Amino acid sequence: MKIDGVFSGGGIRGFALIGAYQELEEKGYQFIRLAGTSAGSIIAGFIAAGYRSSEIYQLIDEVDLKDLLDDSPRYFPAFLNWLKVYWKLGIYKGDSLEAWLSEKLAQKGVRTFADLPPETLRVVASDLTNGQLIVLPDDLQPYGISPENFSVARAIRMSCSLPYFFQPAKLKTAKGTALIADGGILSNFPMWIFGQEGRKRPVIGIKLVPRDSDIQEKNIHNAIELFSALFKTMKDAHDARYISRKLEKNIVFIKTNGISLTEFELNDNEKRVLVELGREQTRRFLKNWSYG
Repeated sequence: MKIDGVFSGGGIRGFALIGAYQELEEKGYQFIRLAGTSAGSIIAGFIAAGYRSSEIYQLIDEVDLKDLLDDSPRYFPAFLNWLKVYWKLGIYKGDSLEAWLSEKLAQKGVRTFADLPPETLRVVASDLTNGQLIVLPDDLQPYGISPENFSVARAIRMSCSLPYFFQPAKLKTAKGTALIADGGILSNFPMWIFGQEGRKRPVIGIKLVPRDSDIQEKNIHNAIELFSALFKTMKDAHDARYISRKLEKNIVFIKTNGISLTEFELNDNEKRVLVELGREQTRRFLKNWSYG
């Protein structure tokens, strides 16, 4: 069955998205159009390039995740990392992540969006300079950039630019330079993308959510807690408003365990647990799902 797919952000917990893809693939579902934010954009990008679920798992499993964080900052004293955040707006440059994405996509013959069928992949990012959400490659034209010639790996790296962790990506335009950050700031689960242009086929969303036991009322006592609450509200409120009860039945909600977004030292067992969570909850979803 041909479907369109939307993958949410979720940092390192994105291993669960691979499990969801495995289950859908084994049940005979084929993605035609894909959209994703942050970690979801990585999975969506690899699927669009032609990777099977087993290949994606192998790609991510065989790489030392810490190698995607650029070398030098890991060995800095904590206060130097804070200086890097202050002056560079993030600890890690994101170059290693982008280089890895470029290499793996190129192995399937994908370098720019011209190498993909039209409308196959949409990647969500946040333009901090102009204060707006952008969908790549669609929204590149107003920046004076050819969508077809834009690097897919670059677009995904932009969507993965978690604030303060990765430095914002720089998008050079005719008017100057725009700073682009994680798409999850404004839309962590862009289920709305395909709804705007009319549904050509069923759309299934894969959304990572916290366990019930991890959902707590926020107690805000200082500026750091205030920022954390603001970021989470911005990340979730836009999408929550769009997801109606009618759409909920087309979404696989994957409750992940208490792993943080940036826990880049997962052991093999933790990876397998996340993958199996994705498989199991997608399996349950498909037992009762009928598109309408």
